[in-house]
Parts: sequence; C-alpha cells; structure tokens
Amino acid sequence: MATTTPATRPVNPRFSSGPCAKPPTWTLDKLSDAALGRSHRAAVGKAKLKAAIDGTRELLGVPDDYRIGIVPASDTGAVEMAMWSLLGARKATMLAWESFGSGWVTDVVKQLKIDAEVKTADYGRIVDLAEVDFDTDVVFTWNGTTSGVRVPNGDAIPADRAGLTICDATSAAFAQDLPWDKLDVTTFSWQKVMGGEAAHGMLVLSPRAVERLESYTPAWPLPKIFRMTKGGKLIEGIFVGETINTPSMLAVEDYLVALDWGRSVGGLKGLMARADANAQAIWDFCADRDWIANLAEDEATRSNTSVCLKFTDARIADGAAFAKAVAKRLEKEGIALDVGAYRDAPPGLRIWCGATVETSDIEAMLPWLEWAFEAEIEAQAKAA
Repeated sequence: MATTTPATRPVNPRFSSGPCAKPPTWTLDKLSDAALGRSHRAAVGKAKLKAAIDGTRELLGVPDDYRIGIVPASDTGAVEMAMWSLLGARKATMLAWESFGSGWVTDVVKQLKIDAEVKTADYGRIVDLAEVDFDTDVVFTWNGTTSGVRVPNGDAIPADRAGLTICDATSAAFAQDLPWDKLDVTTFSWQKVMGGEAAHGMLVLSPRAVERLESYTPAWPLPKIFRMTKGGKLIEGIFVGETINTPSMLAVEDYLVALDWGRSVGGLKGLMARADANAQAIWDFCADRDWIANLAEDEATRSNTSVCLKFTDARIADGAAFAKAVAKRLEKEGIALDVGAYRDAPPGLRIWCGATVETSDIEAMLPWLEWAFEAEIEAQAKAA
C-alpha cells in the first residue's frame, strides 16, 4: 500500500545538477543593469568582467598571486584549455571516478597521446590518493558530479610536488573548502553552486602553472581559444577581464548578482553551510530507511552538492527502470525536476544540494520521494 500523499510541497522543485537552481532571491529584474548592446571591450564591459573576477577571488579566498580568467565553453573549455596548454612537459597521471574524469582520460590518452598512468575507481569510490605520484602532472575532479563522491581534503598532495595538479572543481567551488596551495590549475563554471548561466568557464592558475605556461611549448598546435601566452609570456589581459572571445554580458550580470547573493548569506562559509545542511537532510533520510542509500561508500568522500542515491530494496526487479519511474513520478507531480541519475552512472537518483537550494525544499521533497518509491513498488507488484 503506497504511503499517504504528503501535504507539503517544495516551493522550488528544481534539483537539477546543472544548470542548477537560481539563488532564492533571484528575479529577472535584477539583470536590468546588464551592459547589453555594449562591447565587452568598452569601459563598462571590462569593468563588469573585472568585477566578476575580483568577486570570485574575494568569495573563494583565492590567493592574490593566482590568476583568474573567464574562458569559453564552461568548465569543459577551462579543463581542455589547461590540458592542451600545460600537459606534455612530463609524465601525467589521470584520475577518474566518474564520467567527466573519464572524459579527460580519453582526451589526454587518445587525443593528445600523452604518456599517462590512468587510475580509476568505480562509481561511489575515489582512488587511493596516497598511491598517486604527484611528481607527475595529475588531472582529477575534486567532486564527482555524476558519482556523488569528493576528495575529502588536500592532505595527500605534497607541498613540494614537482608536477602540476589540474583540478576540475566545477561542482565543488563555492560549496567545498578548496586548498589553493595544493591546486595549480582549478576550473569551474557559473551554472553549478552559484546558479549562474551556462557557457562560461573559470580558470584559476597558480604561479607554478604560469611558470609552466611561460617555459613550455606543447608539441601540438593550439586553437586560438586555448592560447594563453604570446611570445613566451602570459597574456595578462585574459586574467583582468579581457576575454579571448565575446562573452554574454547578460550572463556576466547574472553571475555578478549571484556573487552578491553569496556575500549576503555569509560568503564562502555561509555557502558551504547551506550545501552541508541540504546534503545532511538527505543523508539522515537515507540512514532511517533500508530501501535507499548513498552511492558514495565512504562517509568521508560523500559529496554535499551532487548527492547520488541508489535503491537497495530486494523487491526491485529492474533497477534502471525503477529509478526512472520514480524520477518520472516526482517530475509529473512537480515535486522534483531532473533528479534521474546521469546516463553513464549506476541506476538511481541525483539530487543537487548546492547552496542555491533551500533546505526546506529538500525536506519537503523527501516525503514525496518515499511516496513515489512505495507507489512504484505497488505498481511493480501489480504488473508482476
């Protein structure tokens, strides 16, 4: 018998892992000051782009001697830009525990054909970082958006490493404490924790990464949108808002609004606390039930943003079909949108818990998740 239909509904049913929910106070009229119809090279455009970079540095606590640039093609563009420009000077180590990390492996091994050791872990796990040689260039995701696992801290990364660390932090930035002294290249996008618009990436470079750029020339030709040096020197304009290609000034304004909101909730600590509270509500829910569990096997590596869940009830005949049916019920009721697991991930659900999501909406959604589970179990029994 299915549980009683819950009385309370989430105010905002948007739990997509990207693009993610807008900040709770967001309204369209907040973008009225956007520099629309103006060149991004004009004073007003350059000022807004620089404000986006400066606001990012302030909110994330990025060191003053690190460069921050706005680059094309979202986080993917930022990662590719780093790999094509920096790798090949020494052996590389590729770490993958989810689909995006696996994509970076493909690009490095099959496209760039770089000498690389590949270390992988199944969904729900990360590799043993103590076994990684950080005298090689190491490429990894900090938070596995499609697997719900994260690096717990930077303790395994030595301060005196010879190689560079290239970190895809797109679903970690603004929700997790990134150890900047352990990261030489960090990438992310606006559309994750801050709920910004898609298509723009952020690239953060340490002084060690800049030194590599200025002392090493890859063996392969670089597309224009990947080039960060000219005449052996860093193109500094990229890191003060002089973007390589034309950005959307509407999206820039939207990111500035998101940064303002981030300051209003207590800055980085406030943003992290909001994500922690959202994830904890789901973890507590799972702990009290024997039919659902966190995909992450080790509590220390559980993501507080992309929380991935698996159904564990023995009555479920077809895990993939069951998970899709539950997600479909939640969407049909307008309770939770876009919560199905990523297409390459194990069957289950993926619920975004980043800072723009309200804990009250998570708490209102969870009884409906139980309702949808029981309803689908009943439907499956009738069909048998």
